[in-house]
Amino acid sequence: MTPPPPVEYAVAVERYLTAAGLGDGSRRVYRIALHTWAWALADRPAPTGPERRRARPPVLPLALLDHPEAPARLRTAVDHRSRDTDPRTLNRELSTLRAALTWWRGQGWIRTDPADGLRARPLPAPGTGPAPLTPDQLRALFALRVPLREQVLWRLLHESGAPVETVLAFDADDLDLPHRRTRPPAPPLTWQAGTARLLPLLLAGRTTGPLFLTTRRAPAGTPTPDRCPHTHRARLSYRRAAELLTAHAPTHTLRQLRPRTRPVRP
Repeated sequence: MTPPPPVEYAVAVERYLTAAGLGDGSRRVYRIALHTWAWALADRPAPTGPERRRARPPVLPLALLDHPEAPARLRTAVDHRSRDTDPRTLNRELSTLRAALTWWRGQGWIRTDPADGLRARPLPAPGTGPAPLTPDQLRALFALRVPLREQVLWRLLHESGAPVETVLAFDADDLDLPHRRTRPPAPPLTWQAGTARLLPLLLAGRTTGPLFLTTRRAPAGTPTPDRCPHTHRARLSYRRAAELLTAHAPTHTLRQLRPRTRPVRP
């Protein structure tokens, strides 16, 4: 028997994620993106930083997507978020929204496409923004006496060439340690000897849960995917990771760790 159409947006999100057949890591990222757009539909500012991952989205009817004001609210949200969100991240989240809208329309749950007028944000031209760290700067950074977590994160960002958001979303079971690569359905990445030497020390026997953790116990209300079942600590956020780098190397940014030429993917 076919279940009735969902009334709430959040329920429709879960139905879409189940039908999409995503892995746990991808499902978590898609859910955060789709929940973020819910704030726009409710005409409320979306949480930012670590609060974005933990915040419960507003309860709203799925039918709000067919409201005449829905396209304008989404446009306003895109314009606002483009001021402080990496364009690649914003474009991925727009793509996630469009995919969900297409599926919901296919199910007959909504009639219109409020994202029809939204356009991808232009990417920075090559050579703009802070230049990647030089070999000398990298050697000096990697020689710093910092906690193991920072050593692994910085090396993995550099050796894999992956976006910061992708690396921080990894779970322990996304990694194929013997072959120095990720397992499907995680984004395909490889790393080199520096990361390979340190990763087992960071995991210390952990086989599930977030790869990079905070040093404190996860706050009440932290989603299960963002909480380590072994240590009960929370997933490290982008903001906190950036703060940790700045504390040790004030002139560097996390995005400067990516090499100018990205590594070949398997």
